Amino acid sequence: MNAARLEGLVHEDPSLHALAERLLALAEAGLPEMYLPGAETFVFTRVGTVARDGTRRVERRGTSTRYAAITALGARFLPEDRQRAVFGGRTAEEFTGLLVERLPAVTNLGDAALIAWAAAETGHPKLADAVARVAALDVPDRPQYTVEAAWVLSALAAARSAVDVEYRLAAARDRLLAARTGGSPLFPHATGPGLVPGYRFHVACFADQTYPLQALARLHAGGADPEALAAADACAARICALQGDGGQWWWHYDARTGRVVEGYPVYSVHQHAMAPTALFDLAEAGGTDFGAAVRRGLRWMTEVPEISGPDGSPREPMIREDYGVTWRKVYRGDPAKAVRAARGLGTRVAPGIRLAPLDRLFRPLAVDRECRPYEFGWFLHAWLGGLGGLER
Repeated sequence: MNAARLEGLVHEDPSLHALAERLLALAEAGLPEMYLPGAETFVFTRVGTVARDGTRRVERRGTSTRYAAITALGARFLPEDRQRAVFGGRTAEEFTGLLVERLPAVTNLGDAALIAWAAAETGHPKLADAVARVAALDVPDRPQYTVEAAWVLSALAAARSAVDVEYRLAAARDRLLAARTGGSPLFPHATGPGLVPGYRFHVACFADQTYPLQALARLHAGGADPEALAAADACAARICALQGDGGQWWWHYDARTGRVVEGYPVYSVHQHAMAPTALFDLAEAGGTDFGAAVRRGLRWMTEVPEISGPDGSPREPMIREDYGVTWRKVYRGDPAKAVRAARGLGTRVAPGIRLAPLDRLFRPLAVDRECRPYEFGWFLHAWLGGLGGLER
């Protein structure tokens, strides 16, 4: 376990260090509640519900291979005995073995890439088989969603010291770098046309930025690639420049212009996990240190301006130890996501248009009472992890 990231908070802001430690304890307590022993996997989500008699509880719904793999990537940094508490008696390495065994039935590229990444990080003996499954699903010259393309690159970068992946690694790298358009530092939602309707092809989300910048930083860390590092740095600089006054990581961007299309929802996982894990990896790979932006984003978890009362404290806390969750997001109450749709269509025709009356009409006052395993998996990865053996 690498404690340097947590220890850095002690000197920068002791109160944020206490908050990170609080979330670490919550992640370890919450993940076992998301594990399904019979199916030997993790739920898709836990949802807060209210019964007719007023009783409140958090229900488990669905299953997710993707979230199981992300949990393995994060929880592997825990001491072995604490890993077993998360995975029903198994270590992260042993649980990853289960995922590798199931790979022949996996048909989603992103799921396969995350499993291969976990197999590489845990030293699984069938890593070559996992990489081959990724290759089988990643059809050459076929557009892919940017998030999944980034996971492919991260998986191959992690595997390169044990398996010959250089040809595929170069192709995955070039695909991500070539996906950007118009000189913008931001990445689109897909690496090419065909997956996203034309009227919203320019709209990309926060995940479309963090996963590529992380993958490119990790690529550079494993073998000098200044162009990849520069692309990661430019993307990070842009999203940090756009960060909200309250530390918010905004949701939708115009990949052509590098502007915000629509800020909401603001997701807890972005604030405490996804932004930190990407930006920490970038700094450790030799890129710019955006630690101040990480700290501003983390502080949002307890100082949520969207739902705060006159004294500055949230009317409803986003962190709920009593349920073993962090609530998923703060969002607008607009029907059918009307604000996002209007701004997506508007910016297609007039880049930069804001449609300001929508902000007054649909204020972000609602809380999504849901929590998914990957939120805690990436939190552990962000605050306990590090580039480890990837550094040159």
